[in-house]
Amino acid sequence: MPLPHRRSTPANPHRRRASPLACALAVVAALAATPASPASPQEDPAASVRIDVNAAEGLGTVAPEAFGVNHAIWDSHMNDPEVSGLLEDAGVDVMRYPGGSYGDIYHWRDHTAPGGYVAPGTGFDEFMGGVRAAGAQPMIIANYGTGSPQEAADWVHYANVEHDYDAKLWEIGNEIYGNGHYAEGSGWEADDHPDKSPNQYAREVLAYSEAMKAVDPTIKIGAVLTTPGDWPDGIPGPGDPGDWNHTVLDAVADAIDFVVVHSYPGGTNADEALDRTVRLPGQLREVRRQIDRYAGERSPEIGIALTEVNSNVQMNSRPTGLFAADTYMTALENGVFNVDWWNTHNGPGQISTVDGETDFNDFGLLSSAGCTGDVCQPALNTPFHPYFGLKSLTTLARPGDTMIASRSSSDQVSVHAVHRADGRLSVMLINKDPDTTHTAAIDYTGYSPTAAAPTVHRYGRGDTDVTQVPATTGGPQELPPYSITTVTVSPRNAPATVTAPNAPRLTAADSGTATLSWSAPEHGTAVRYEVYEQLGTNAQLLATSTSTSLTVRNLPPGSEHTVNVLARDADGRLSRPSEPVTFTTTSPRESTCLVTYHIDAGWGAGFVATVTVSNLGDTGIDGWTLDFDWPTTGQRVDSYWNANVGGSGTRVHVTSDSRLAPNGGNTATFGFVGANDGANPVPRTYTLNGTVCRTA
Repeated sequence: MPLPHRRSTPANPHRRRASPLACALAVVAALAATPASPASPQEDPAASVRIDVNAAEGLGTVAPEAFGVNHAIWDSHMNDPEVSGLLEDAGVDVMRYPGGSYGDIYHWRDHTAPGGYVAPGTGFDEFMGGVRAAGAQPMIIANYGTGSPQEAADWVHYANVEHDYDAKLWEIGNEIYGNGHYAEGSGWEADDHPDKSPNQYAREVLAYSEAMKAVDPTIKIGAVLTTPGDWPDGIPGPGDPGDWNHTVLDAVADAIDFVVVHSYPGGTNADEALDRTVRLPGQLREVRRQIDRYAGERSPEIGIALTEVNSNVQMNSRPTGLFAADTYMTALENGVFNVDWWNTHNGPGQISTVDGETDFNDFGLLSSAGCTGDVCQPALNTPFHPYFGLKSLTTLARPGDTMIASRSSSDQVSVHAVHRADGRLSVMLINKDPDTTHTAAIDYTGYSPTAAAPTVHRYGRGDTDVTQVPATTGGPQELPPYSITTVTVSPRNAPATVTAPNAPRLTAADSGTATLSWSAPEHGTAVRYEVYEQLGTNAQLLATSTSTSLTVRNLPPGSEHTVNVLARDADGRLSRPSEPVTFTTTSPRESTCLVTYHIDAGWGAGFVATVTVSNLGDTGIDGWTLDFDWPTTGQRVDSYWNANVGGSGTRVHVTSDSRLAPNGGNTATFGFVGANDGANPVPRTYTLNGTVCRTA
């Protein structure tokens, strides 16, 4: 079983953390304009990488709380005057307090943390002074481990009633699943409750929420979840009916405003951690699926916050700087409203050399001026590479901007694109290759840039800050090795007079039909709405509507779809895309077969599952095949019993010679040991001898 990541002892506070649609999809109204799908662009022979950007395919709006960092009460420099200025320059919107696991031993009123170190000048009022100096807002961890609902409610009163700090975001505890409930030696998180199960945590979240919102009903309450695919995801504890996430969400989905996950991908070096960013979309999508399951229509009201993230290896290195920029944007593009780097200051660890520079293996964005042996860090508050990764994002996006679809033809170059509120469009290109300069040709769909040279910002080797550089002339944009380059263009044409519609909501769905509705734009008059499905950067127009609702028919059962709504004004110009919504059609309500899939055990990177098959038809079946698809590419079957299990890629093909009696007279059961790299969602659709089955 993989070991969980752990906290270090208080005396040494730095961490060591171990669809496409079927052809039957109908367009329900005639098109009066060219759809947003791009035509095939001309290949530029001088470019080594092709970048496709689609401004009609929205990935969401950058939230006011998007870019955050962690502070800790053992950091005596957290309120240095230059720190607030540095964080403001890096676009930091949120500061989290009082510091990871210290949140579960910290008592705010007397500013103590029994068993831990509390530095002078780090009290709540001092912290809020730094928050205000940086123009940010707080994210506060209410003490679950050694505190109480009343203590948390008193803190809300002090912050928002007595002092008007307007502290809106409150987590209930930090990584409570690390309280020792799941395995011996996994108790890094303080928890004085005799019952350390997810059921107890859920009961307490309800009590905390009730007490805290009685003081200030406008605050937002966050509950701790495990990150799908990371320990202890999928593991039922002793006596528990289910794992942490399903148990907690089943009880608290009606009482919370957001959920909290953390990400420390690790690896043997920072390049591996950088490559593991590709796991994050699947993990976050699974979090949303779980919220959808338990919150139902309330699901859109529940946000996801990634309140701790770091590479966990070679943490001050240049590739971890690239990791910071890539991970923040990947998380935000996949439904997260807040990302917080762990942390602002920390302290040196094991010394190594990365890309010709000394790496102190320090979780901090800024130097603590500490030493390991005779190797010392640079002067206090000197920024490390991850700081500049975060600061680079200020050249790409700010709150209120719209993230849009983008794709790179090379796995060595990551891309993120944003349609800015002022009409400009920015594209961030992250060259992860340490040796090769790549050249990138950018193709824009749904947006016409001016012929003027773009504005280009870069952070790369030899740079001491994020700086503006000349655009590459006479060809594709050059991307030096290990660099972050942001290209910003201005629009050729005037923007639409109508603003984007609000996010569509799924109001009804069955196995083949989905009904969506949305609100009219706040400004301008829409003459028509266009609904697009996201397919990479090639959006497919599903249908048009002159009203604020639409029913889409003939969808495949068990299929997942992500759609945007755009409004067209009287001059024929399209608005920006709405926030996206993702929905999954159900399996058939009526079928001649029934399949039940159950995960019996899990250990983060692997699991045991049992599948039960029933024949509900009037005729017996002598020998059968069952087919289903894994929702992610990181899932597979390693061994199996009671049937033959094979397949290719994400397709699983099961065969058996056993008989299935008619009318559910018997069942066939087989099992397997599976592996998962990242999230482990349950398959959606099963086909028995060619018939799509009901699921239970």
